[in-house]
Amino acid sequence: PTPVPIPAPPTLSSLLSSSRSYRGLTLVLTFLCYTSYHLSRKPISIVKSQLHPNCSALGPNPRNDSNSSAWCSWAPFDGDNYKELFGALDNAFLVAYAIGMFISGIFGERLPLRYYLSGGMVLSGLFTALFGLGYFWDIHVLWYFIVVQVCNGLVQTTGWPAVVACVGNWFGKGKRGLIMGIWNSHTSVGNILGSLIAGVWVSSAWGLSFIVPGIIITTVGIICFFFLVEYPEDVDCSPPLHHVMTTSEKDPEAVTSNEGPLGLSSQSSMDHSNSPKEPAEEPEAISFLGALRIPGVVEFSLCLLFAKLVSYTFLYWLPLYIVNVGEFWGQQGGREPGKGASPHPSPLSLAAHFGAKEAGDLSTLFDVGGILGGIFAGLVSDYTGGRATTCCVMLVVAAPMLFLYNHVGQNGIGTSIAMLIICGALVNGPYALITTAVSADLGTHESLKGNAKALSTVTAIIDGTGSVGAALGPLLAGLISPTGWNNVFYMLIAADVLACLLLARVVVKEVRGWCGYMARKRGYVRP
Repeated sequence: PTPVPIPAPPTLSSLLSSSRSYRGLTLVLTFLCYTSYHLSRKPISIVKSQLHPNCSALGPNPRNDSNSSAWCSWAPFDGDNYKELFGALDNAFLVAYAIGMFISGIFGERLPLRYYLSGGMVLSGLFTALFGLGYFWDIHVLWYFIVVQVCNGLVQTTGWPAVVACVGNWFGKGKRGLIMGIWNSHTSVGNILGSLIAGVWVSSAWGLSFIVPGIIITTVGIICFFFLVEYPEDVDCSPPLHHVMTTSEKDPEAVTSNEGPLGLSSQSSMDHSNSPKEPAEEPEAISFLGALRIPGVVEFSLCLLFAKLVSYTFLYWLPLYIVNVGEFWGQQGGREPGKGASPHPSPLSLAAHFGAKEAGDLSTLFDVGGILGGIFAGLVSDYTGGRATTCCVMLVVAAPMLFLYNHVGQNGIGTSIAMLIICGALVNGPYALITTAVSADLGTHESLKGNAKALSTVTAIIDGTGSVGAALGPLLAGLISPTGWNNVFYMLIAADVLACLLLARVVVKEVRGWCGYMARKRGYVRP
């Protein structure tokens, strides 16, 4: 009989190539997934100015059945309390999101991530579209929009723990800050695309501003279901090295450490192709209290609460702020309160330049800055090893920049563009770093002894706590904005300062680590 040829074992190069391909696929798919999540959240901020527009700019009431200046508004948002109702809409989504996030991580560790993520995306698309269908069904009752927002907030919690867990399963710690800083641009890319897509129909049929993003997130969810790979072991790839092992944990010859200037490993583990895999016992999922005991989880969670408060206030209220401030400057003829008329009105002072679509387009510059800030924060924290210090420095600089944007950001279109990009980078940089690299670092902390089951729970705790701030920010903005936008910015500046102070203990620990490293280095080179 003809001998059956024995297939050659896979070479190291083929294993590396396969691993890189799957890593790239995981990055692309999770990027698209969370881009579509944020794309579906953004339309509400664009449509607000159309639900209660400046009807006087459109001329007299053609129906002549009311003398109301809000004849063109969409009930129930046609009253003087429209800002409070907008705040209630935001809060319905964000409170449900915050509550659901603490539960989501627990489910995410016990259910297949692929099913959990794709199912949540399909449901998110359904509820996003239902909000827009209120336009075509001519619905004018507040409870309908509130219920849809609550349901959407709950199902959207499936996204973040799942995508961070998938990326954390495939990538080690070495370049995690830079990789996740670039990858986390999905937040800003989603906000930008959501603004642009919603802006296409906001003035003609605002219902489509929700229905189209709903269709997009559903489609991406179906693609995710068929192609996402959760774990490297599922396709015979080796898992990455999440922390530098010491001699007490492993044979020192088994792992070689390639440390950067401050002790970060850039090496991932690779099993030999001819080594048989030992059957390992499946680790148990970590408890909620067990995750809280991981060093740094509480500090970063509380910091993210205030950082996300600032970011989400901009996410939901920036387009309306641009429209309102443009109208104010248009009425003032380009002069500040208490000053004479300016002979050269600022381009930004012309309210006609900033309708709902234009304000939405301009607000995307804040997210462009967020992309740059996330990449910068990840790159710096990778090199220095100081995640907390990087966040703290950016938060300290962000506070005066927010003050300047509110006071000089209306002095011209060029100034407004520059300030939006700078503020976006400084506000979203720490937020992006904490929700990605920091969450993955803590979820694969060395104290867990390789138990990757903690990653989803830790991510959910950090982002869930941050989501409390995300709910508070737009709510407070809705309550404070009737007293003046200056007070809203004072609230945002105070939140930035508190976020910085809450990281003080971790920053001190990082600084002491640097001092100890430098002292050891000097002692080593000294003759």
